[in-house]
Amino acid sequence: MKILVRVKAGSRKNLVEKIDESHYKVWVTKLPEKGKANKVVISTLAKYFDLAPSRIIIIFGEKSNNKTIEVNDK
Repeated sequence: MKILVRVKAGSRKNLVEKIDESHYKVWVTKLPEKGKANKVVISTLAKYFDLAPSRIIIIFGEKSNNKTIEVNDK
């Protein structure tokens, strides 16, 4: 499934909020330097969906706060 994610980097803790079936907000503690925040976004979503991080891929928006993410839940 594809989801649209709005990322807030530099937060106090890692958190996921579901807005609707395909939109989420993700807060991460890391700053967007050299892909560090993206790695935390993937691991935070993996914990939220109870999946391995390898099943979550950023397909659009690696350098943006708005990302399209593919979640392979099968």
